[in-house]
Amino acid sequence: MNAPIPIRNLYCVGRNYRLHAAELGNAVPETPLIFTKPTHAAVSWEGEVALPGMQGSVHYETELVLLFGQPYERGASLDRVVSHFTVGLDFTLRDEQERLKAEGWPWLSAKGFRNSAGFGRWEVYPGEEELARRDFTLRINGREAQRGNIRDMVFGFAELASFIGERYGLGPGDVLFTGTPAGVGALRDGDELTLAWDGREVGSAKVRLV
Repeated sequence: MNAPIPIRNLYCVGRNYRLHAAELGNAVPETPLIFTKPTHAAVSWEGEVALPGMQGSVHYETELVLLFGQPYERGASLDRVVSHFTVGLDFTLRDEQERLKAEGWPWLSAKGFRNSAGFGRWEVYPGEEELARRDFTLRINGREAQRGNIRDMVFGFAELASFIGERYGLGPGDVLFTGTPAGVGALRDGDELTLAWDGREVGSAKVRLV
């Protein structure tokens, strides 16, 4: 991982864009829906990345990702504690997730497999207001598949940091996937996924389903 500091905890937010919740037939939660991924899920989004191809469909979910450089305390300014950001990919074994949801079981096997957390190139955090001025996108084989803007999030950065920090803790090296907009879908072997923010590429890799 080419992160500015070693990655520790990977926190992810589910259903944080209303249109994405709707496209999967899910209700929008009243409080943040948080899950985690193991650190072994983290992978730099470059070159070629292997994902499981024998456990049903693998769905892409493009997200704006924050990296914390300082410990978070209640009421802390995110401009002080967040050091970097990027565009990332939260991969999901969708068939496996639906099976687990039906059984009422945890999502780990559907969300936490190796390479299920892809990271584009990290850039210095410019503040939430600046990030909201520009879109993040995913192109698959040159075609735009997702476009999002943090203005459309159900829960904003401060609310997410407060919720996670007070319950679980947030410190240097912790990562926060802030949710995906509508447009998720299944991958095919050999797909090339290109991540961008404000039209600038921050990562590109080819998927191998193995």
